Amino acid sequence: MNPNPFDLPSKIRRKVTHLLFALTSRYGGRCGRRNQADREVWLEQALAEIPAGSRILDAGAGELQYRRFCAHLDYVSQDFAQYNGQGDGIGLQKGAWDQSQLDILSDIMTIPEPDASFDAVMSIEVLEHLPDPIRALRELARLLQPGGTLIITAPFCSLTHYSPYFYQTGWSCYFYEYWLGELGFEIEDMQWNGNYFEYLAQELRRLPTVAKRYSTGKLKLGGRLAIRMLLGVLDRLSGSDRGSQELLAFGLHVRAVKR
Repeated sequence: MNPNPFDLPSKIRRKVTHLLFALTSRYGGRCGRRNQADREVWLEQALAEIPAGSRILDAGAGELQYRRFCAHLDYVSQDFAQYNGQGDGIGLQKGAWDQSQLDILSDIMTIPEPDASFDAVMSIEVLEHLPDPIRALRELARLLQPGGTLIITAPFCSLTHYSPYFYQTGWSCYFYEYWLGELGFEIEDMQWNGNYFEYLAQELRRLPTVAKRYSTGKLKLGGRLAIRMLLGVLDRLSGSDRGSQELLAFGLHVRAVKR
């Protein structure tokens, strides 16, 4: 019987592990790491283009994490303020969640503001948490004045998170093209976030945590090294990507103007 190359005394195994991980440390680069970072770069630029002094609604604002990009704007936050960070304990949760600084506490379907009362509305990573996203988009359209800007990001694919307030995923370019057109918007900018290879890399990086929580098996040295090697492959493939986002990506970033 052939010996297992990883069946070594613990002291030697630790040294071999450190050496192998050092040798593979460069594999994968940033591949799969920039979902949120790239979204925030796009969002900051989109908000910077809104004229100073404009009144903007952050619909589904959560903990107001994007107020920092709105210092030049008259910023108003809204959320239903029912999520507490723990949720129902299923999927990915935040642990703690502070919504004490919100301006408007309401259902996003019925926001107590007059018609055309905002110059801009943003809704960032919110649609998947709404049982009726089309109705919510109609409400956001009502609140925007003609010529106003709507800024939306949402997952093209995502894991269960903030449950039980997680209803759907899969917001494609076709969804935005159809429904924003129906609601009287013209899309000015629509960009993909990530691609097929980036998405796979993101989930590979998450594999040890998911395996620990959801599997009775252990991810041993060979498995961890395999992840590192695969991250290197995905990084190279992503670097020469030719449109794989049409199959799978983190999400889309959309800026539209109300006609």
